[in-house]
Amino acid sequence: MSAGRILVVDDDPQIRRVMRATLTARGYEVNDARSGEAALDRLREEPYDLVLLDMKMPGMDGLETCRTIRGGSEVPIIMLTVQNTEQGKVDALDAGADDYITKPFGTPELLARIRAALRRAPLAVVEPRQIRFGDIEMDLGARRVVVRGGPVRLTPKEFALLHYFATHPNQVLSHRELLQAVWGPDYGDESQYLRVFVNQLRKKIERDPARPRYLLTEAWVGYRLEAPG
Repeated sequence: MSAGRILVVDDDPQIRRVMRATLTARGYEVNDARSGEAALDRLREEPYDLVLLDMKMPGMDGLETCRTIRGGSEVPIIMLTVQNTEQGKVDALDAGADDYITKPFGTPELLARIRAALRRAPLAVVEPRQIRFGDIEMDLGARRVVVRGGPVRLTPKEFALLHYFATHPNQVLSHRELLQAVWGPDYGDESQYLRVFVNQLRKKIERDPARPRYLLTEAWVGYRLEAPG
């Protein structure tokens, strides 16, 4: 049984060959593309469970490719980048990536990031299957969010983060708790993840993201979902 279908997007043929061999040996089905344009064609042709996307490519670069994918798909995306700076990482997350990994990287780190990106919250054990707070409705079974009567598209990690907030309403949740609950036990110190993802969620669910009603910052500690009623 396949562990998942992965699309590797990188203009370096050697990297594509190595990653295909590495991931295939771990039970994943792997296809590859050498450009952003080719990646979009692949995604139109068949579904994938995960995209590994190089940030720097000629033509359509990784950021533009990521934003284009996000315009019509919720597939998990891990950005591959040589920019080991906070701004480079924030750029990747802002473009819609679920995670990033800095080149060069080892196989254990790559596999851990893939497992984290493919994680899904165990929604089947959560009661009730629908959660409402204010003018926001979450259908946990259908993984659907409705804000003020209209559907809102969330990435898998955005949904997982909002789901965790919604099942822990009116509680101060630390950065570490949120990171480990949504991304996994290997995470805990990457506070920039939360800044970017909370900002993205605010843009999608708040009437005024600059003056949030629901997702509130608890200075130096974490965040809290204010759930009326």
